[in-house]
Amino acid sequence: MKDEFGAPKVVDRSTFQNEVDALRIREKEHMKERDAIAASRRRLPMVEVDAETPLIHERGTVTLLDAFEGRRMLIAYYFMWHAGHPAAEQCEGCALFTAQVRELSFLHSRDVTYATFCQGPYEESARYRDFMGWTMPWYSAQGASLEALLDGRRAGTMYLVCYLRQGDRVFETYWTTRRGVEVMGNSYPLLDLTVYGRQEWWEDSPTGWPQPWKDDDEENPFRSGGRPIVQWPRVKAGHSDDL
Repeated sequence: MKDEFGAPKVVDRSTFQNEVDALRIREKEHMKERDAIAASRRRLPMVEVDAETPLIHERGTVTLLDAFEGRRMLIAYYFMWHAGHPAAEQCEGCALFTAQVRELSFLHSRDVTYATFCQGPYEESARYRDFMGWTMPWYSAQGASLEALLDGRRAGTMYLVCYLRQGDRVFETYWTTRRGVEVMGNSYPLLDLTVYGRQEWWEDSPTGWPQPWKDDDEENPFRSGGRPIVQWPRVKAGHSDDL
């Protein structure tokens, strides 16, 4: 059966390897530039934030300082939330990236705590966390607390924020949003290695390459069948998504 999609030209092994070797030079340059950017990130100034900013946790009201769990650094993902909406209508991008954060012991070995700061009520968002099978520390940041932590940045958007603790004082050292949060997962980097890539509308791909995922409700790259893609394994396994 003829393949309906385009594909690279077929060459011999030697020609193929020469092309890979040429690309490898660019990949190494990219890696060195990424390391240089990380070095600059480590040299950024920092800004103090209120260590006593209240958060809601399963233990009740705690503080930003408590979220460090005694470690020196904290990475917090600010999970978008649509209060009062069912699980199927929650943020599909946040679900994708959060679902890929699993093993935290290596971060802990570097004196780093990872936590989710949900931009919504604790009770219903915690039920969502349980439905998804996530085990990372989970907090609710709303109202004045969220405004203080974001400090001028728009609520209702995904953020990844890094903090440093010095004694009882807390400082923000870096933040990113949108595609910057892709560092949380491996799905996109792995897809980038494949011949068809992410298969999304914006990619620079040859004519005939499949790009079915669009920036709209019908072909949203993070949703399928009316809900975030990463929810389906939980639904099919019989887990309740009643929030």
